[in-house]
Amino acid sequence: MSNKFTQLNRDMSSRKALVRDLSTQLILHGEIKTTLKKAKLVQGIVEKLVTTAKEGTLAARRNVMETLRPLKNSEGKTATQILFDEIAPKHKERNGGYTQIFKLAPRVGDGAPMALIRFVK
Repeated sequence: MSNKFTQLNRDMSSRKALVRDLSTQLILHGEIKTTLKKAKLVQGIVEKLVTTAKEGTLAARRNVMETLRPLKNSEGKTATQILFDEIAPKHKERNGGYTQIFKLAPRVGDGAPMALIRFVK
């Protein structure tokens, strides 16, 4: 059995930074437009973060902060605060499936399949 995973033509540190940034932007803005492969990769990460945030403990908050980048948006809230205060309470009754991916038209420049990933309303 081979140990396969999505590499996205990047080394490990670049891939980790990309996933961290995309996850943070998804939490801050509620939806992002990216390529289909990146959206599928980010979906798994964000689903696990929301499940962890539903616990609401200090340990859960520290685990989420370890994954997300501590950027601040214009309101001064971090992505971790938004995840714990707004997103996790909305999905308290759900057992997964917090995000959805919509396929979009291919990108004009290189024809890459594009997608919109957002939280379920």
